[in-house]
Amino acid sequence: MFKWKKLGQIFDPTKIKGKSWMKEFAQCTSAVVLKNCVRVYFSCRPKRDENKQYVSYTSFLDLDKNNLKTIIRISDNPILDLGKLGTFDEFGIYPTCVNFINNKYYLYYAGWTRRVSTTHDVSIGLAMSNDGKRFKRISDGPIITSSINDPYQVSGPKVRIYNDIFYMFYIAGEKWIKDRSGVAETIYKIKLAISKDGINWEKYSKQPIKSVLEENECQAGPDVFYYRGLYHMYFSYRYGLDFRNNKRGYRIGYAWSKNLIDWNRDDKKVGIYLSRSGWDSSDMHYPHIFKLNQRHYMLYNGNNFGRNGFGLAVLNN
Repeated sequence: MFKWKKLGQIFDPTKIKGKSWMKEFAQCTSAVVLKNCVRVYFSCRPKRDENKQYVSYTSFLDLDKNNLKTIIRISDNPILDLGKLGTFDEFGIYPTCVNFINNKYYLYYAGWTRRVSTTHDVSIGLAMSNDGKRFKRISDGPIITSSINDPYQVSGPKVRIYNDIFYMFYIAGEKWIKDRSGVAETIYKIKLAISKDGINWEKYSKQPIKSVLEENECQAGPDVFYYRGLYHMYFSYRYGLDFRNNKRGYRIGYAWSKNLIDWNRDDKKVGIYLSRSGWDSSDMHYPHIFKLNQRHYMLYNGNNFGRNGFGLAVLNN
């Protein structure tokens, strides 16, 4: 069983001044360990516009490697502009995974566009950078989008490389359902795709993680790391409806695998839970694992879908 020690809240974007594009949320973190710091990429938002709509940008901050609770720099600008008129990422860029590969930074992200009958649609894009501060898309189109096995939307990519193979764990919409007030909510599950070059992907139709709450359980934020001879996945899950600010909201789940394809879910071994009070007392989600000085750390979001930023925990095993 894993045992994670919480180190506290690290960053709250609502307290940042002078950045009109960063007023709320620091979601979907992804860390890259650099020579002098740990760079954490995340999704942030300005205030809602006059139509009460959000857009989402990608940014980063740098943490002191000797004290991960110390922020030494916050990016001056978003690292990627919103997409062009009519593109899949016109209204939002979620930075769910940044990898340093062959002397380049690869940004795998979920791009959002708006719809009429439902609130949004999502596909997965890729941008690259030489310095990790400013990125350029490889295309105006996505690298993975809805298809015969994923008919509604795809989002939340986390990419890990094992034995020179790229493994992308992402989430895919199964359907839309309406709550009692008639608001449409999407139901999504974790899926897997594999690639030899990080650009062209082959999807698996199988769902690797079984649902335990109900048929309409939603799963998100999958991240995988290798430790003591097994692959370990941390992810978030919640009920399909009536999940905001109550006991039906996001929790962190756990599964293990020997081959990255077949997974055994065992949430009793997760080793990290809600706090009794404070910023992560009603929700925990979007976990991300990174390794520094032979220790594993977990970044994660708390209440209100990460509106007040993210925190950090360290593995005590």
